[in-house]
Amino acid sequence: MAEVPEVLDGARIHQQADALRAAGPAVRVRLPEGGEVWSVTRGEVITRLLADPVIVKDARWSLPGARPGEWPWLFPAVRVAEPEPVDGVRHERLAALVREAFTADRIAALRPEVAALVDCLLENMANGRTGGAVDFRASFAALLPSRVICALLGVPDALRAELRGALDDVLDAGAGRVPKREELLDALRALVRSKRERPGDDLTSALLHVDRLTDTELLGVLALLVGAGSGTVVSLLDHAVYELLRDPAQLEEVRTADRWPDVVDEVLRLHPPIVHLPLRYATADVDLGDGVVIAAGEPVLIGYGVPGRDPAVHPEPARFAVDRGDKAHLAFGHGVHRCLGAPLARMQAEVALPRLFDRFPDLALAEPTGVPPRRPSYIGNDFSSVLVHLGGSHSH
Repeated sequence: MAEVPEVLDGARIHQQADALRAAGPAVRVRLPEGGEVWSVTRGEVITRLLADPVIVKDARWSLPGARPGEWPWLFPAVRVAEPEPVDGVRHERLAALVREAFTADRIAALRPEVAALVDCLLENMANGRTGGAVDFRASFAALLPSRVICALLGVPDALRAELRGALDDVLDAGAGRVPKREELLDALRALVRSKRERPGDDLTSALLHVDRLTDTELLGVLALLVGAGSGTVVSLLDHAVYELLRDPAQLEEVRTADRWPDVVDEVLRLHPPIVHLPLRYATADVDLGDGVVIAAGEPVLIGYGVPGRDPAVHPEPARFAVDRGDKAHLAFGHGVHRCLGAPLARMQAEVALPRLFDRFPDLALAEPTGVPPRRPSYIGNDFSSVLVHLGGSHSH
């Protein structure tokens, strides 16, 4: 272990993560914001720690001297709304209550509306082009999730601009800038008030009928769903388009055999939307072997995005291969900590991608250097833009 811990660097996120995984079951690193944490990047260690009740998200209740706001960007939006921790038994209870309302049937019922939103955005792309390159991220990928979230939550037209603006701020936040979470929470409070007055057939109304969910918990759950269900989709779409356009043969195979679910899993393995998040704390000593002990009170940064590139699990881990047999990854978490929005994110990508390539069969990368510029974050994993030429299009 180095005497001076390395600083996490968003500019070389995958190379550094590979080195950390090889260095030990946990490695001390420095954050650009200041302070040191334990970086955990091995899949078997991550799954072990996520199942260990002594590793918690919120240290305020178990460690009175802890300062969980020391690195504010590392704390999810739900933390702003929650005065109490959501670990252990309470986390399982909340997850169970949310699953009562956020069902597979509800996601499936949303599919036609997602298809209509996709077609609308594609039409806008076609009409807005001026003959040059188009930024796929700005004109499509970054717009779809906020519209889908509004549809899922049943956001009234009068509130959509406010919520979309707050969502855009969360999506645009990156290294060095914390999103204005209070604006998002204000928008969600307005949504809850409107649904109390006029409930509908939507997720917000369904959650309001879960009588064991307190007002504070409801707001926290909505914030979590909104935050988790937005940035992940943008990254997933950006990387899918990038990889498929780099390999016309794989794109043709995918389109011919309708292998879009395979595309989603391989993109999540190779390009996980979140690499590190959130910050957790040890409430007791944890011995990981190899002389590594995480002491009580020390912060732990979970590298969800690293195991999918483990060469011990995946041969040629840096190669995008739709026909890869084992696409195992932890991009959506693990166990009780698995992202509740994962099925919604998958559905959006599986609807959007085939419609995109049907509409623009001659779509091509227009990146001057061949590789789109990355957003400089060690937390999220996405491009800042993805320039494409639309080519010809099929009318709808």
